[in-house]
Amino acid sequence: MVDRSDPLPVSRQCELLALPRSTFYHVPEPVSEEELELMRRIDRCHLKHPYYGSRRIRDWLEDEGYRVNRKRVQRLMRTMGLVALYPKRNLSLANQAHKVYPYLLRGLTIDRPNQVWATDITYIPMARGFIYLVAVMDWYSRRVLSWRVSNTLDTSFCIEALEEAIENHGAPEIFNTDQGSQFTSEEFADVLKQHDIQISMDGKGRWVDNVFVERLWRSVKYEEVYLKAYDSIGDARDSLSRYFVFYNSERRHQSLDRRTPDSVYYQDTVREAA
Repeated sequence: MVDRSDPLPVSRQCELLALPRSTFYHVPEPVSEEELELMRRIDRCHLKHPYYGSRRIRDWLEDEGYRVNRKRVQRLMRTMGLVALYPKRNLSLANQAHKVYPYLLRGLTIDRPNQVWATDITYIPMARGFIYLVAVMDWYSRRVLSWRVSNTLDTSFCIEALEEAIENHGAPEIFNTDQGSQFTSEEFADVLKQHDIQISMDGKGRWVDNVFVERLWRSVKYEEVYLKAYDSIGDARDSLSRYFVFYNSERRHQSLDRRTPDSVYYQDTVREAA
């Protein structure tokens, strides 16, 4: 791309590549240990009190001995992809250019595997830094069908998880997401449309519309992430892989009559096929 040793001035190279010079010259500063610790605490507060906005999280941090202003809390929450979960009177779009689809699950009886899938993204702290985790879950069995980690909040790793789930398990009838820009993007919606999957989206801030994925995040963090200090993305990927095998094949769920997600998913899938 831009080559400093080339006789063509860097400014001209940036112009030809449609690359802002400020983007090329800017060297991102690493996140400080203090900021990482604040982000870890904000994540714990959000998991415990998902309805807390930046003001109440600031007050919670103050009670924990961290005096920070609200603007800093807002900035860190944006970095982490966190928003307070409560109904809003005006449902603003995550991206005004993206289409938002209606919520299709209200009043629907979900009684078989691959009828409804759901997905979401969460923040994962590491020993130094952080990453994001996306998972695709079968709503009926609670089985995690696929997942991916990424160090950026882009769309590509969400699409990879979706395509893997479809390749390994076939297409569901309905796919439910929140209104995050990754899921309202044309690229993500096109994958669903290519497989004739109905698209359903939560009301903004309506965590209850995707409650099973929210419960998955609580389990992942308290049973896995908060007990570890991942040294790298590879370390996180390996450890999470082991956890999801445990979650699907060994961890019994009271809501599933003390059965595992694997047993519910595969037994009922075979029964449907028969």
